[in-house]
Amino acid sequence: MTKNRVATDRLHLWLMLILTFSTGVIDAVGYLGLDRVFTGNMTGNVVLLGMAFAGGTGLPVLRPALALVFFMLGAALAGRVLRKAPEGWSGRTSGTLLAVTVGLTGLAVFVALVDVTAEEVLGSITTSVLATVMGIQAATAKRLKVAEITTVVVTSTITGLASDSRLAGGKSPFWARRASAIALIMAGAVVGAVALKGDLWIGIAVSAVLSAVVTLLGHLRHRQDVRAALTENAGEAALR
Repeated sequence: MTKNRVATDRLHLWLMLILTFSTGVIDAVGYLGLDRVFTGNMTGNVVLLGMAFAGGTGLPVLRPALALVFFMLGAALAGRVLRKAPEGWSGRTSGTLLAVTVGLTGLAVFVALVDVTAEEVLGSITTSVLATVMGIQAATAKRLKVAEITTVVVTSTITGLASDSRLAGGKSPFWARRASAIALIMAGAVVGAVALKGDLWIGIAVSAVLSAVVTLLGHLRHRQDVRAALTENAGEAALR
């Protein structure tokens, strides 16, 4: 059982790294394709709003503000759903990530059929929905407690990588996953930017597929772990 537990923890790490890559894709779509708004990295929106309020010319205000509000709303909804869930992956974890998958899929179809750049309100709806699902994703990742992986921000990861490095006199714990998270969110941004050369919906669709893969693999492993635990408990009971 211990061996299986280690394998499950490793799987969760890889699944969260996939979602980190997906965040890079989504943020590239939002920033480059939807009027410079971050839908995953809220730090960027806070900075944009601060500069805009200080008189920065040409900086967006409405969409970053809406993204910030709806990201928090998504995180709050996921937090309530997961509040009483057990530690680790659970059926509720699968449910929240399924909501992310459905939201991204529906939005990809909507953006493919409707020119959301034609009207201000359509673009704002698109970025707000993206921010909501990314808030759900971030809260779910936080609940899983995979060390050093948040899926939506890498500033703290970069800080940890540098401050705990051997150069700084540390022992470089988690250096591989930290470096992977940084590289993957950057790679995701590259993919998102390239996808925009085709159409706006493509990057969203890529993230929807990745979210579906993560949800399916995580749920299947969860069911395997539950069955294994029940079998082990039944065996122990029979020996008593």
